[in-house]
Amino acid sequence: MWVCPRETHQDSALDRIEALATEYPDIPVEAIFKEDLLRCGMAWSHEALAIAEGYKRKAYFIFSFDMVPIAQMGQNENTKAPEEVRLVGGPFHFQPVVVSVRLNPGSPYRVEAADGELVLELEGHSIASVELQHSPEYYNRSLENGKPLIDIAPTIEWGYLLYLTVFRLCQYFGAQEECQFCDINENYRQQKKAGRPYTSVKAVEEIMEALEIIASTDSESKAYTVTGGSITGKLEGMTEVEFYVRYPEAIEKKFPRRWISKVVVQALAKEEIKRFHDVGVQIYHPNYEIWDERLFNVLCAGKARHIGHTQWVRRILDAADIFEPRNVIPNFVAGIEMSKPAGFETVDEAIASTAEGLDFFMSRGIAPRFTTWCPEPLSVLGRHQEGAPLEYHVRLLSVYRNTRAKYRLPPPPGYGEPGLGRAVFSVSAFMDVLPPQSNTDSHA
Repeated sequence: MWVCPRETHQDSALDRIEALATEYPDIPVEAIFKEDLLRCGMAWSHEALAIAEGYKRKAYFIFSFDMVPIAQMGQNENTKAPEEVRLVGGPFHFQPVVVSVRLNPGSPYRVEAADGELVLELEGHSIASVELQHSPEYYNRSLENGKPLIDIAPTIEWGYLLYLTVFRLCQYFGAQEECQFCDINENYRQQKKAGRPYTSVKAVEEIMEALEIIASTDSESKAYTVTGGSITGKLEGMTEVEFYVRYPEAIEKKFPRRWISKVVVQALAKEEIKRFHDVGVQIYHPNYEIWDERLFNVLCAGKARHIGHTQWVRRILDAADIFEPRNVIPNFVAGIEMSKPAGFETVDEAIASTAEGLDFFMSRGIAPRFTTWCPEPLSVLGRHQEGAPLEYHVRLLSVYRNTRAKYRLPPPPGYGEPGLGRAVFSVSAFMDVLPPQSNTDSHA
């Protein structure tokens, strides 16, 4: 069973967080706890799961984001746990902070039930109250073909984002091609084995039927992301751009500007990216995963061979000519810089490398964002090692926020409101540490 790492054996997990909060007073303690939860996961008591079953549950929308396989979940947590939790109050007086639920029965963090209410504990110490999100009405609906709508168009970020994973596999197959932190293919296999409805390729017609139901019943969602695995050859006779462009094209034709439109595909050639822009896509995510070229070649071997680090970066810059720099938002996986055996050995080295990449892009008006690395055991990197130290994640938040401020960059569009107590992005605290804005557009 995966157990969250300790930086020292003498200090408790709570001591470690309190020490970091003192050392980095510019980072809210809520953000420090959030990053620790994302790197360590959380356990759930039987009583807490019984309560959570009545709320919005995990949809497993693309990756597992769990630290144990489904087969090792003794309480069937995968069918009961919520998609996200919102932490409030408690002895640290939390402002609301939304956190993705990453299941780990061996975590020092545990959600318990007390008098019908949920509480997050850390090694027995109460941390905050736990709030759950009610399922939207359409989560109980199915398409005409019988597929549950939750499988076709789930929401994350506390209902803000419709996550449309239209291809649930990736054509970078095998240990020599797959990104080593990614479990998309293995997660697909385990979900199917567990009997979960899990559509590999979602037809355009299925997406449109789901969105018609959502548009008529929901007012919470403000954006959608079209995403899925990489296509290196052909899928259903189509190249990557041919396959993926069909979805935003149909959505924007039927529901022009109803939602902020975002697409996650590889770093494609300029003429291919223009096709997305021409059909109405507003934001482009060419995820570059990690800045260091040596590590990119090791950890993203398929991407390195198929496109290459230099070409990937060049294409990100080219995309800014089409979408405007602020609408090009490449993701990187925070923490894989320190993965073994190839990663940096010290936090200083890892932070220096990523800071270089942030400065490179932000000086050009392109502001990356990041997902906190979850060492999923079905991925190559997650099988035999722990994540990066909590200190790395805390320092990265500071570097990220300060670099944005250095270049006077506005908050990223398509992520909801920035700021502690307002942010809904759940797989990293980068939005929580950005300053809140007055009169922020709800679609910002």
